[in-house]
Amino acid sequence: MNQDIVILRELANQYAQIAAENEKNNVWNLHASLNDLHPVRPIVLINELPWHELNGDGSLTLHCQDPLFRDAEDLMRKTIFQHKYFPGDMIVKPYLPVRKIIHTTGIGVEVKEETLATNRDNNIVSHKYENQFQTIDDVQKLHHEVITYDEKKSRENYWKLCEAVGDLVPVKLTGESTGYELGHTAWDTISTFMSVDNLLYNLIDEPEMMHALVGKLADIFADTIKQYEELNLIDPDSAYCHCSSAASRDLLKEPIDYQHVKAKNVWGRGLAQILASVSPAMHEEFEIDYAKKVLAPFGLVYYGCCEPLDTKIDIVKKIPNLRKISITPWADINRAAEAVGRDYVISAKPNPANLPYASSNPELIRQEIRSLLKACEKNGTPCEILLKDISTAGNNLENLIVWNRIAMEEILG
Repeated sequence: MNQDIVILRELANQYAQIAAENEKNNVWNLHASLNDLHPVRPIVLINELPWHELNGDGSLTLHCQDPLFRDAEDLMRKTIFQHKYFPGDMIVKPYLPVRKIIHTTGIGVEVKEETLATNRDNNIVSHKYENQFQTIDDVQKLHHEVITYDEKKSRENYWKLCEAVGDLVPVKLTGESTGYELGHTAWDTISTFMSVDNLLYNLIDEPEMMHALVGKLADIFADTIKQYEELNLIDPDSAYCHCSSAASRDLLKEPIDYQHVKAKNVWGRGLAQILASVSPAMHEEFEIDYAKKVLAPFGLVYYGCCEPLDTKIDIVKKIPNLRKISITPWADINRAAEAVGRDYVISAKPNPANLPYASSNPELIRQEIRSLLKACEKNGTPCEILLKDISTAGNNLENLIVWNRIAMEEILG
């Protein structure tokens, strides 16, 4: 037997056992109850990990040579590793995904930048972006992308993985999720086209150009979603929406045509991290008014990322089908929970900069998580505790283990 397949089959046995345990423990239902505003309890999620720091025992080292098998190996190794050491309330999908191969012509402008890295193994780097939008006429550089689906190659990959491990764990052909990949992230995109400083100055100095830019990107996003619907490239599996829990029975109330999955069957995602420092009025004018239109087709909406929204809840609530709001470490959780109440889920983000101190200062972690839970409990607000954006764990796996243990202790009592 091919050595790659031998490796995969050993991992598939372990993966299948974890997935079965996950289903037995009703983890998906725990998530769905939270997202449908009938929480059993808060949930804990840990994502966006510094995997380059965690391979002390070699169990994350990849050995497969075939690119398709290597991807499957990577997924299983990381899942098995996290489940063993810091699982939180992670959902383990009962199948191995094979991504549909999707091509795009692009939108007319590509990022031009310089990067600087202090650690070659870490994908967190410093960026210096070239300004490609000097005048409103430059907006004409942008155009709708053309999406194509390589169904033949996608199905070849699907059957190849099925033949390797399909008798041990199901294999599923999957499309794009509505997380970051298909989220309305116009302002993140604009920041890479002109730099953050130029973006913020232009909101004041060149508002007409900035409205033209975000309007064009919103139109491109809406057209992209339409193409994904037409090509049946949207994945209806409601497990995660860019790290956040996305399980929901509400999305299943209307039968899904799996040959024609629509935006209404899935979560939409919106964010405007670069507008963290602007006023609520400016945030609404340049972002929310556009988000309301392009996110309206989605069944549920998760809004926010690293931008503090505690003083902007009233404008965020204007987004149709809003269900979850991100509250970052730089926001006031008490003010946010009071404004949100019982009407939405808060995705509460502990500060990842505290993680490297978990082993040496566990009380720091405990007090932070306790304050998040206390604020949500006081206001009856459904919440998830989501540790993400982890650029470092202090090169110490024990920090993640301790963080996970404390979080679960605080939630379970």
